[in-house]
Amino acid sequence: MSLLQSVDEAVSTIADGALLIVPREVCGVPMAATRALIRRGIKNLHLVALPTSSMQADMLIGAGCVATLETSAVSLGELGPAPRFTAAVLSGAIKMKDATCPALHAALQAAEKGVPFMPLRGLIGSDVLKYRDDWKVIDSPFGNSDPIVLLPAINPDVALFHAPLADEHGNVWIGRQRELVTMAHASKRTIVTVEKIENRNLLDDPLYAAGTLPGFYVDAIAVAENGAWPLPLPDRYRADVEHLKLYAKMAASEEGFGEYVAKYVHENVAV
Repeated sequence: MSLLQSVDEAVSTIADGALLIVPREVCGVPMAATRALIRRGIKNLHLVALPTSSMQADMLIGAGCVATLETSAVSLGELGPAPRFTAAVLSGAIKMKDATCPALHAALQAAEKGVPFMPLRGLIGSDVLKYRDDWKVIDSPFGNSDPIVLLPAINPDVALFHAPLADEHGNVWIGRQRELVTMAHASKRTIVTVEKIENRNLLDDPLYAAGTLPGFYVDAIAVAENGAWPLPLPDRYRADVEHLKLYAKMAASEEGFGEYVAKYVHENVAV
């Protein structure tokens, strides 16, 4: 595990074509790292958003970084549809693997447990099954005429997220965001950006230990103050609603999105 000061250096090991997993908006979205990936010109990502995404997936898709997207939803919430995602799906620019929230969590838990698949019942009767030939329906071996869906494990190459705090030993405090633990357990490597690194051992502190991801699950940590901006960081800061409105307006067109990226990604402007 390495403690890095540069976000660009931390994400430099994410290769073109990687299966990259990222968290939902309320769990610590690594937006500084996302901008670094776009600056680097990464290509052909298989992006898994657990289980939804918003501006992060929209930006990566708009910048041409994503070949395949696996998630249950991408939206800007109250600000409307995610424009670059919508345009890419309608034009066929990306491969879309539709899923449900429980299905994504179950497939990741399979990888976490080291098993090839996870059974899930709730998909029976849904239209989602029609579009996922990698999901198999079998009759339960423990019952008659009892169909169940088998979901292949999702084994990410890299888990990438943002957290409030890490310590000098590489332990990362994630608080209540427990799905980040599953992401780290299931992935081959975990890269984390944090608001700060403290000179202590979080696992020795009874107030922090239960909410801490041990350092042996973490491969690289980089400091990125306001690293989730303009999205929120739970229990730390709220979303920058005005900036999100600006993004929604500019990203509504391909030209406007290009102008946004030029100003807020390549000029590395953040607040």
